[in-house]
Amino acid sequence: MTSTATRRHAAPSPRPSLRPGRDLDRDLDHRPGPLGRLGVWVTHHRRLTAAIWVLLVVGLGVFAPKVEANLSGAGWQADGSESVAVRELATESFGGNASSAIQVVVHSTDGAVTQGRGADVIAEVTAVLEDESRIADVLAPQPGATLSEDGTTAVVLAGAGADPNEMVRVADDLKGELEALSGDGIEVNPTGASLLWSDFNEANLEAMLKSEMLSWPVTLAILVIAFGALVAAGLPLILTLAGLVASAGSLVLINELVPVSIWAMNFAMMFALALGIDYALFLVVRFRAARMGHHETARQAVAETMDTAGKAVLLSGITVLVSLSAVMLVPSPSFRSMAGGIMLAVTFVLAATLTLLPLVLFSLDHRINKLALKWVHTGEHRSPKFAAWGERLWKRPVAFGLASLVVLLALAAPVMGLRTAMPSIQVLPEEASARVGYDRVQEAFGEGAPGTLQVVADEADADETYDALVADRGIAGAMPAQPATDDSGTVLISAVPTVDPSDPALGNTVDRLRAELPGSALVGGAAVENLDLKAQLDDSTPLVIGVVLALGFLLLLVALQAPLISLLGTLASLLSTAAAFGVARLVFQDGIGSDLLGFESQGFLDAWAPVFFFAMIFAIAMDYTVFLLASAKEHYERSGDPREAMVGSLAHSGRVIFAAGAVMVAVFFTFALSGPLPPKEMGIVLGVAVLLDAFLVRLVLLPVMLRLTGRAAWWTPRWLTRVLPTITFSHG
Repeated sequence: MTSTATRRHAAPSPRPSLRPGRDLDRDLDHRPGPLGRLGVWVTHHRRLTAAIWVLLVVGLGVFAPKVEANLSGAGWQADGSESVAVRELATESFGGNASSAIQVVVHSTDGAVTQGRGADVIAEVTAVLEDESRIADVLAPQPGATLSEDGTTAVVLAGAGADPNEMVRVADDLKGELEALSGDGIEVNPTGASLLWSDFNEANLEAMLKSEMLSWPVTLAILVIAFGALVAAGLPLILTLAGLVASAGSLVLINELVPVSIWAMNFAMMFALALGIDYALFLVVRFRAARMGHHETARQAVAETMDTAGKAVLLSGITVLVSLSAVMLVPSPSFRSMAGGIMLAVTFVLAATLTLLPLVLFSLDHRINKLALKWVHTGEHRSPKFAAWGERLWKRPVAFGLASLVVLLALAAPVMGLRTAMPSIQVLPEEASARVGYDRVQEAFGEGAPGTLQVVADEADADETYDALVADRGIAGAMPAQPATDDSGTVLISAVPTVDPSDPALGNTVDRLRAELPGSALVGGAAVENLDLKAQLDDSTPLVIGVVLALGFLLLLVALQAPLISLLGTLASLLSTAAAFGVARLVFQDGIGSDLLGFESQGFLDAWAPVFFFAMIFAIAMDYTVFLLASAKEHYERSGDPREAMVGSLAHSGRVIFAAGAVMVAVFFTFALSGPLPPKEMGIVLGVAVLLDAFLVRLVLLPVMLRLTGRAAWWTPRWLTRVLPTITFSHG
């Protein structure tokens, strides 16, 4: 009888070979599983598979270049909120004087802006705005309201004649022409919420392109080091690019039916690039091991790759999709379209990995090692270095486990003081028109003028509403009631707060007004829309986190058939997530490293970060969890030895996780080096999370958990075995 120790170090059992020309799917010694059969089918139908992907990439790729121009920049609202109701009423009944209206700030550096050259510019601005069919009423500067006391600054208000998404496009179309009217001591700067999104999208696009230029060569260099061959290293990038092109074209088509946020493509690009490389890396390494290590035929190698690594990739992809789907619980168009966009990109990348990649691997076969470096034939699949690392962890689990736990908890500790708020004007570059106009409005009309509140009330309550606004300590002043242009019987009162729109005190003022104003009064405005969205995010975050954790655990349980290690794997993901947000608090709230990273600290983390980044980080963490534990399960199914399961999983998947983690960190950190603040937040938070998760949690803490739990990690109650579907990771 073979001893445990002998089994532990035994070489992999030989695979059944086929006679030349004999199909693997007809072999009686071993019949592949469903994914193995898919891989074999692809190799038998190479032309059909290739034709389908060419049609997909070319057909959808035709629309891909339009993605930046077609997708919308707005949608950051809490559907069903009071502020959204005010915006809709203002658009319909008050000439478009809503939060999405465009404000054109005309400032004179020499004398009154309503005289001489200034008067001519105001007339030209008005003509430009009136010629745009998507703009409703154009209101000239009014003394005491939109003309400053010193007469040097005036605001021409262009009412919103279209939905907020279209008004961002109006801002795109007009801002260049309006800014060009500046000169001879007159400055023209369009501003307002629509301009903010327009300028942000422009800065964001430039940053994303710069980051892409940085990330691709860095990623290729890491892959070359990992694979030791240029052709093999290029495959993940090519496959991922195919998936991204198809998803970009799909988003453009979907946008014709439902508005899609431009952030959907921005985040999908970053996330799917990193994830797609992970998936391709896992499959390519397994295929090369089967061909170079086990000397199987190309078709056998494809079947083995799909039955093992392919199964882990599929389960990982499903876990990612399920985690991101929880974001759909947030009733905000921007969040739902962002999550949907990323899910679409992941689906295309996953489909390419499981169908197109096996075809490419089979067709290239040994040519995958073209342009090889000297170490291409060493350490294939089973890495001696990671096997030695696994043995070291097995001998001293408590020391290594405690060390990693202390580091993670220390980094997570600052999360207790984390503050969140909606992005302020500081997310824009200082030279952006919307920010310059914002500053001019503040200088001329008061600190709270850029965040003017809009209150819609019944005509009968107009006087009471006005008096209550003027008497409130948080309001610097209010405009006379403006009657509706239709027969709705309502009035609109604009009120200027005493504080900047990003000041937390504004929230207290809005809450107080909503409690004290007459029952018919509704409080809105761009700043209030942000407050309502933050409140909705605060309410949704616990639900999203709970759903993500529950679904993540259930998917691991189905995949691994082992309750204990599924629970521990899920909980371990929380540690890297908490640590990433702890670092985010130090960097973005406290401003540590802000000069190095080139941003201006807002004193808080953007409010959408916890719910959205949590889902993304957890998806990535579970991605690595599935890779490691699927390998451990495969070894345990073969040997029944907990030590072989732990050490073998590190030996066979550690190098892949290390390389994949390095690629992800490189991709995310390059996005943190340029552009506006929100992409920096995403790059830093996700980069730190992957760094900690891949290198501390998956390569130290989780193996230690496997060591300490032993056979209990893989125990399954009989009743659960009867309920769960049978899923195995061993091949042959």
